[in-house]
Amino acid sequence: MWWIPLWPRRGRAAAPRRADLPFSMTDAMPELSLSLHKSIADVPAEEWDACAGGANPFVSHAFLLALEESGSATAGTGWLPQHAALRDGSGRLVACAPCYAKSHSQGEYVFDYGWADAYERAGGDYYPKLQVCAPFSPVPGPRLLVREGSGVPAATLARGLAQACGQLGLSSVHVTFCEEAEWDALGEAGWLQRLGTQFHWHNQGYGGFDDFLGALSSRKRKAIKRERRDAAASGYTLRTLRGREITPAHWKAFHRFYRSTTDKKWGRSAYLTPRFWPLMAEALGDAVVLMVAERDGQPVAGALNLLGRYALYGRNWGTVVDAPFLHFELCYYRAIDFAIEHGVSRVEAGAQGEHKIQRGYLPCPTYSAHWIEHVGLRRAVGDFLARERPAMRREMEALAELSPFRRDGEAD
Repeated sequence: MWWIPLWPRRGRAAAPRRADLPFSMTDAMPELSLSLHKSIADVPAEEWDACAGGANPFVSHAFLLALEESGSATAGTGWLPQHAALRDGSGRLVACAPCYAKSHSQGEYVFDYGWADAYERAGGDYYPKLQVCAPFSPVPGPRLLVREGSGVPAATLARGLAQACGQLGLSSVHVTFCEEAEWDALGEAGWLQRLGTQFHWHNQGYGGFDDFLGALSSRKRKAIKRERRDAAASGYTLRTLRGREITPAHWKAFHRFYRSTTDKKWGRSAYLTPRFWPLMAEALGDAVVLMVAERDGQPVAGALNLLGRYALYGRNWGTVVDAPFLHFELCYYRAIDFAIEHGVSRVEAGAQGEHKIQRGYLPCPTYSAHWIEHVGLRRAVGDFLARERPAMRREMEALAELSPFRRDGEAD
């Protein structure tokens, strides 16, 4: 049985109403059953995390639960949880996916506003749609979470989601910031494939920050040294805090920083509530890394990171002061320091920002896949993506030419 929201055609203020509908995976493995759940708490944490694998904190049960318990990812914000659970004949969870029925396209970072507008102008209802993602987090990682050794292909879970889309009257299913292997499997299953770009720093076995600087061209190396020197000379105390070192006072201040950023960039209410930060921090422990600047013992700026098995993920930044290069120091350079010190393979610095290239963060592809129920809209979007993908690859190649690293044979 399913729980699915039926929203008005526009807006997100009205509460969804319930509709319990039967569902069967008629074209999938007969011993499997798929269900949607209106809270991550409905799925035991140990079962969910056995499928999630533990490498990426953004798909962990604890992170998703903090989003819901804090009131951040809820029906009231247009993010109604509909988490998918695929069980075998014995009732064991063999695959799952973080899913949300959406009444809008905000907070996703893979933009489909044009698709929605076109469909609405043609008389269709684009919303509600089903979003498979880590809410408010443009962080690449697994999305179709399959328990290791289960023998269940990720495409089986995707096929169930596509069937649900049709049977429950949704316009589409969107799997955003997925892994490349998932993207390939979804493409083979007939889903539409989209490419994006982010900027990541890769650890080449550096022994320290100076080793990293030594790999750069002389001009870029001098620029970064100057920025770090100016940030250090600004009069603020710069600290890297982790786990229990981060106090409730830090989180109270950090929410101010976060609101300052959202108000400036988007001019609308922030999704993440004040309760989210301490709930998330308590649940994730030492995976939470906060770079802060303090003045007279009081935080005035901060950059939040989450640590996974292979990467440090830069997420939120904000400040209540105007200080030269403080953003670069807290968000980029101290993240590199941390990664080198702790042997982390890469730093992923979030969405957008070509200015990151000159600081050692190079363009990398991101992947999303889309199932659109309406044949005409699917064809139109597919045509658009067929043109967009090669253009995106050319753009990444051009951006890579801006790399600050010394090329082979180039003089220091």
